Amino acid sequence: MAIETVKDAIWETIRNEAAEGVWREPMLSSFLHSSILSHKTLEDALCFVLAHKLESVTLPALSLRDLMEEAHQSDPELGACARADIEAVRHRDPACRMYSQPLLYFKGYLSLQAYRIAHHYWNQERIHLALFLQSRISERFAVDIHPAARIGRGVFIDHATGVVIGETAVVEDNVSMLHAVTLGGTGKELGDRHPKVRHGVLIAAGAKILGNIEIGEGAKIAAGAVVLKSVPSHATVAGVPARRVGMETVEEPALDMNQEIVDTAACPPPCTCPIDSCERVKSMPRCMFPNGPEEEDKERL
Repeated sequence: MAIETVKDAIWETIRNEAAEGVWREPMLSSFLHSSILSHKTLEDALCFVLAHKLESVTLPALSLRDLMEEAHQSDPELGACARADIEAVRHRDPACRMYSQPLLYFKGYLSLQAYRIAHHYWNQERIHLALFLQSRISERFAVDIHPAARIGRGVFIDHATGVVIGETAVVEDNVSMLHAVTLGGTGKELGDRHPKVRHGVLIAAGAKILGNIEIGEGAKIAAGAVVLKSVPSHATVAGVPARRVGMETVEEPALDMNQEIVDTAACPPPCTCPIDSCERVKSMPRCMFPNGPEEEDKERL
């Protein structure tokens, strides 16, 4: 009963937002009616939106919508995940002011819901259909998620362009990631070869996590990091290759989306030596540290 109450509350909120949108923007009334107001459930609206985004000459929107509705009817978990994901976007993205935004405009949310349908058909051994959907998702949203990958609830993919998630990757509940993140293989292994991202992890923009390694619960991966080894729970890693630069003070960094790295008196990776004794810093031009590395260290502290 609790799930039904939450489901109805989210859908009613979306419908109210769409109705207000019709009043404020009459030119969009047809768009908002066809996408939201003409549907009875969030699942119906989601299937309509995705089908029209992903249709092709060989698989028109009407046929694609039937396939998507069939998946949702046979697997209620798809609808539950759609609601958990939309809650994640609404609460973690400061640019998201309405529950209807992800459904109508955010390709990170839409690509994730389309992947979930492809994953459903992959598990039904309808391999060609699952791969067809993967291909269309990649072409339309610039997001490439293999349908065999396993992704939990409450996942937030911000901006999403360039995200790649490989076949044997695992992403647990309440994970947040930004654009250009790769969960890939090393290029030379077969079998289980992709990362396992545990509960509550935050992966910042452009991070590359490669190989069958584990990103521990509540860890934070800094922007642009290249992670080649497993990361302990609640650790922050940065650099190329990534090294630990601190420990997280919150249980789930994915929820507060704070991408700052705790400032220390250490030189950034791959060095991590104290700034005042780091040979790399001493070799830098004087203009980079006008007050000297020791004074720069004090300012950072």
